[in-house]
Amino acid sequence: MTDSVSGGLDISGRNLAGAGLGERLKRYALWISRRNVFDLASCTALTALVVLAIWTFQDYAISNDEGVQHRYGELIIAYYKSGFTDQSLFKLDNLYLYGGLFDLLGLGLSAIIPVDQYELRHLLCALIGIGGIAAAGATTRLIAGPRAAFFAIIALALCGSWYGAMYNHTKGIPLASFMAGAMFFLIRASRDLPTPRMRDVIGFGIMTGAALGIRSLSLLMVGYLGLTILINLPRPVIGHWQERTRFALRSLLWFMPALVIAYLIMIATWPWAALSPLNPVRGLMSFGEFHYHIRTILFGQVYEMADVPRAYVPTYIAIRLPLLTLGGMLLTLELLALPVRAGGFPGRRRREIGIVAFTAFFPVACQVVVEGPAFDGCRHFLFVFPAIAILAGIGLSTSIGALARLHRNVLIVWLAIVATCFTWTAGKLYHLHPYEYLYYNQLVGGLEGASRRFVTDYWVNSMPEAVEELHDFLDRTEPATAQTKTYRVAVCGERVSYEEYARPNLQWIKMSDWRLADFYIAPTHMNCDRILAGKVIARVERMGVTIGVVKDRRRIREPEE
Repeated sequence: MTDSVSGGLDISGRNLAGAGLGERLKRYALWISRRNVFDLASCTALTALVVLAIWTFQDYAISNDEGVQHRYGELIIAYYKSGFTDQSLFKLDNLYLYGGLFDLLGLGLSAIIPVDQYELRHLLCALIGIGGIAAAGATTRLIAGPRAAFFAIIALALCGSWYGAMYNHTKGIPLASFMAGAMFFLIRASRDLPTPRMRDVIGFGIMTGAALGIRSLSLLMVGYLGLTILINLPRPVIGHWQERTRFALRSLLWFMPALVIAYLIMIATWPWAALSPLNPVRGLMSFGEFHYHIRTILFGQVYEMADVPRAYVPTYIAIRLPLLTLGGMLLTLELLALPVRAGGFPGRRRREIGIVAFTAFFPVACQVVVEGPAFDGCRHFLFVFPAIAILAGIGLSTSIGALARLHRNVLIVWLAIVATCFTWTAGKLYHLHPYEYLYYNQLVGGLEGASRRFVTDYWVNSMPEAVEELHDFLDRTEPATAQTKTYRVAVCGERVSYEEYARPNLQWIKMSDWRLADFYIAPTHMNCDRILAGKVIARVERMGVTIGVVKDRRRIREPEE
């Protein structure tokens, strides 16, 4: 083989064995100089995100859902080990309606990696989330080139709703990332219809199956596949129906291996889906009928989750996105609506951007039309954020190209504005750490304007910091008994999260006994901190806004009966 590396030769046959360090560095520098600068910048950004995730993943608290999700994974394993006789997983609340892929991955890795199981889940979720950012960048590069890809990566990485959730939203982030990966393979496969390359078909199948192994909502990918085939039918639209029918049928036939792969991954990681072929569809429909007694807030008005206004999800998406990302997306949509002669996108690019735009807005439109239940802002719609970032990246890149043709000085000013906006947003996320998911844009006045008017720390990520503040208070005021005396603590949050960080003598008590609590820990989200009275002895704050409190109730609590 002429391209093998042996005897100190590189693949071009040059002898590197005798080359000095300086010569090698020159050659590597030459190789790098031939790469696109935006491709290098994108790789650098993704590498930096991985380093940042490894550095900070231990800073994030256990979210409210993680305890029960971890238990669900254990029950899935017990179900398979018992030969399908242990049916406990079907009795764990409504968890059977979800896939357990992430939970199974977390349990499998915890068996071989000596890291706290929840911290390992956070790292795994973060790395999958970075993979979703990379998938969004790859799709953008495919459609609009390296420059647009770089801006899409930065736009998604600097979206607080994405980055902040990336460490412990172990349903939403994997779902969104796998769907973003499936979209990349679908867009690439669409260029070869009706006979796409098998590697793209298999990639689409694996990513769709992984998404289905998280939540049935990813059945949308099957619909997106049909739309992609439809939008790529041979022209003209009128007439030649036999040719278009053959095209569609042949395309579907080529995608059959992908659907088989997706189905096998789904039933392997989602036991309830394997019980009946229609269960995935039933699961999808059931989410629109959830009517738990869960309250949420919008513009200071409290709603039951089943009664939120139609604008609830679109509003939260709009106020959670950085303004530059929002502007870039709107520019792309405007250009998409224009005809080619008026500056709109041409041909294949228009079709591909149209598909991406459809995936971004169709699910939201469905929620608006059917007035579906919603709570916790837009956390159940994180899967549309990669598509939004793609649109934003394309819009920003297009604006730069247009201004470069207009005047060099105008371009320089615009680049300065873009760099300033991105830097400003990065600074906000830095100051919010590890509560980046509390980011709000200036449409509502940032976090300060959002406090007590919109959802804030619904995951109670402030738990570790609040517990540490309580430790410090007791060590400072009652050093002799701080670690031995039993104190009863009421917590507006989940028990598993609290007990992960609290000392054993700080006893968690159930809500019916809150009146007997010595201390109270609560976020300010939904005014939870106002449920119990007490002297505030500590505050968890970011950017001058209180997001959690610790109260001493010992002088006012009710006496024991």
